[in-house]
Amino acid sequence: MRFTRALSAAVMLLGLAAAPAAADSSPSASPSGNGDAPTTAGTSFRTAAEFEQGQVATASGAAGDYLYWSFPADAGQRSTVKATVKLPETHAAQTWRIDVYDGLRRRQACQWGAQTRTAAAGTSSLELACVLRTVRAWSEPWANDPLPGTYYLRLTAVNVPTSDLGVPVSAEVRVDSKDIGGAAAVDGSLAEPLVPGVAVTSGADQGGEDEKSAVLSAIEPEDGWSSGWWSDRWVWSGIGAVLAALAGIGGYALTRGSGRPSRVPPGA
Repeated sequence: MRFTRALSAAVMLLGLAAAPAAADSSPSASPSGNGDAPTTAGTSFRTAAEFEQGQVATASGAAGDYLYWSFPADAGQRSTVKATVKLPETHAAQTWRIDVYDGLRRRQACQWGAQTRTAAAGTSSLELACVLRTVRAWSEPWANDPLPGTYYLRLTAVNVPTSDLGVPVSAEVRVDSKDIGGAAAVDGSLAEPLVPGVAVTSGADQGGEDEKSAVLSAIEPEDGWSSGWWSDRWVWSGIGAVLAALAGIGGYALTRGSGRPSRVPPGA
């Protein structure tokens, strides 16, 4: 009976502990509106137009231009970048490409998606997509793992025919992320996210001679940057500890017998 009550209590604990873990693994919420999404794009990393995940950023340009945007990505997020290019009615075959760079301006490979596509002559639009690797809270210096901070999106046409150079085009880009949770958690975290200006301000905080403040990136995740130490792995570790304790109690209850042997001599 005691073992049955202990097992029932354990089931209740498992249900309470699994609830936040399931919530952590759900896709991150996206803003309902477009907010203050930019309507222009930058022409370099330094002038990249900033937008939040879930917003649709738009821009007008010309075939042959480099269009740059930037967005924040935090630890545990797997981001999907989508771009739609609208072409004029008359044009030759054009090949468009999206590239994504992290806060150190290292190009990040796509796990899957149509990162490069060719629009046949007369095609009105084409869509591109890139699913990035999950952002890690910490990485070895020699690794090329994606790290928390600002990410740069570059959209451009490659090998544009001379007849199409300068023809007007318009583009829409959007980034959404799925929270992977403890499956991608690592032991460790960055001191600061990789955003523009963070190195200069960190040097000033340490009492450097140059006290000029840098302008940090104005974009960050909706709930702020994560500390990197918490993940749902802690929840599942707690569940494992409870199950191990219950297994020990159950094993003892099954093997302890009926108690001390009787002191009455046989045949008395």
